[in-house]
Amino acid sequence: MTIYLNFVTFTIFRKMTLINISNMNITEARKLFPVHEKSVFLNNAAESPLNERVRHRLNEYLALASESPHLKPPVRKAVRTALSGLFGGASNEYALVTSTGVGIGIVASGYNWQKGDNVVVPIDEHWNNTFPWLALRERGIEVRFAPVDEDQRVDTEKVAALVDKNTRILATAAVRFNTGFRADLKLLGSIAHDKGALFMVDGIQGAGVFPINMEEDGIDILACAGFKWLLGMPGTGFLYVNKPAQEKIRPVLPGMFAAENHMRELHYFPDARRYETGTIAYSLFHAWTAGLELLDELGVENIHTRVLALTDRIIAGLHAKQIAIVSPVEKVEERSAIISFTMGSEKANLDCYQKLWDHNVIVAQRNGRIRVSPNFYNTEGEIDRFLELL
Repeated sequence: MTIYLNFVTFTIFRKMTLINISNMNITEARKLFPVHEKSVFLNNAAESPLNERVRHRLNEYLALASESPHLKPPVRKAVRTALSGLFGGASNEYALVTSTGVGIGIVASGYNWQKGDNVVVPIDEHWNNTFPWLALRERGIEVRFAPVDEDQRVDTEKVAALVDKNTRILATAAVRFNTGFRADLKLLGSIAHDKGALFMVDGIQGAGVFPINMEEDGIDILACAGFKWLLGMPGTGFLYVNKPAQEKIRPVLPGMFAAENHMRELHYFPDARRYETGTIAYSLFHAWTAGLELLDELGVENIHTRVLALTDRIIAGLHAKQIAIVSPVEKVEERSAIISFTMGSEKANLDCYQKLWDHNVIVAQRNGRIRVSPNFYNTEGEIDRFLELL
C-alpha cells in the first residue's frame, strides 16, 4: 500500500506541473493523433500512429511528385540538421538509413575485425541488436552476452566483467524492448572507453521519449529507426557515427550519395555520409521532418516528464490490483515509456490481451507477457480505461 500511495503522489505532482508541453498543451497535441478517435492506443513502442503534421507533409510531397517532380524539396540535409538539434553531435555525423537493423548491420560488417576480437552485448536484446553480431561468429569473432538479473535489469558490473582489451564494440539498447529497462548510457560508455572499445547504442526505444545526447552520454555510434518515438514512418532511420569512430568503420554498401561525384575513382565523403547508399524513400523522409519538428517544439524532456506521469498511473493501478509488474520500476532513472506485466500465466495474459483488444485498447504481447507503452498524447482517462479492463 505504501508503494501505491507513493506512485499516486508522484502522479498527482506530475499532473499538476504539466499544464503545458512547451508552447502546445496536451489537448492541442492530442488533436494531431486521430488514432484516439477509434481506440485507446497504448502500443507506441511498436509504432507511432501517424500524426496529422506528418501526413500533411507526406501529401505535400506526393502532390509535388505528381505535378512538379522537378520541384521536390531537398530532404537529406534537413533530416540530418533536425537530428543533430535533437540529439547533439554534428549534422555530418548522421547518415540516413532505412532501419535500426541496417544501421547496426553496417557497423558490424564494416568494422575492421581481427582474430581474437570480441563484441559484448547484453543477452536477449532485440534481434536487430543480436543477429548482426551473431553473424560475426562466421568470421571468428567472439560474441559475449552479458546476463541480466532476475528483475530484468542489465547489471553494469556484469557487463564490465566481460569487456577487456580485445573488446572492440560494446553494444546495448538504450531501452530493452521487452521490459522497458533503461540503460545507464554514460556508465556503459565509460566502461567501453576505459578498454578502448567503441560504445554503440540501439536507440529505437529511447530516442524521442527521453533525453539522449550523443556527446554528453559518450555515445560513439547510435542506430535508430524513425517510426516509433520519433514520429516518422517505417522506412526512415539514421546511423550516428562520430568522427573518431568513422576512422574504424569502412562503408560496406557505397552508392552515389556516399562519395564525391567522380566516375572512375572512389573518394568517400569525409563524414558519416560515406555510409549512405543510393536513393532513399524521399517521400517518407520529407514527411518525417514534420515529426522531428514536433518533437523539437514539444521538447523531449517535457515528453519524458509527461510519459513518466502516465506510467506512474499505470504502475499505481497495477499495484492496487496486485498485478505483477515485470519491468524494473523501483528507480525512476531505469524507467522508460514501457511497462511489462503478467496476469500470472501465458494463458491469462493471452485472455487479458484479447479482452483489451475487444474493447479497442491496443497493447502488445512480448515474451508471453503484456506490454503497455503510452506517449505524451495519451490521457489519464485512457490509462484509467485500460486499468478498468484488467
